[in-house]
Amino acid sequence: MEKKLIYFLCTGNSCRSQIADGFMNALGGDRYEVKSAGLEAHGLNPRAVQVMKEAGVDISNNTSNVIDPEILNRATYVITLCGHADEHCPVISNPNVIKWHWGFDDPAKATGSEEEIMTQFRTVRDAIKARVEAFLKDGK
Repeated sequence: MEKKLIYFLCTGNSCRSQIADGFMNALGGDRYEVKSAGLEAHGLNPRAVQVMKEAGVDISNNTSNVIDPEILNRATYVITLCGHADEHCPVISNPNVIKWHWGFDDPAKATGSEEEIMTQFRTVRDAIKARVEAFLKDGK
């Protein structure tokens, strides 16, 4: 049976969509093909790589990609992780694509000490992991 494709979208494909991609691949990669992209490609955020490593998931080889219309229209699920991507997502011409919005704060915008910034990254990471786990359990 062909795996259903999940396409995670964010503004820069550097943090939230990468974290979601990592967890979905780690926890549901046996059931789903997982891809992520952004309205722009900002590169992989090293703090996102670090907090995912702490959670036992290696995303260090992920790449930051711009949204591909072919993948967008082939996906079973298109899931936006920030309001900007939700509002500016390219038009999906395939009526069978299920589009959802899972909104999370952008940890890359966190300020303060390095520890405070990393705490924000961990908070967002854990919230995304919980949402991915709920999706895998309930299918939504």
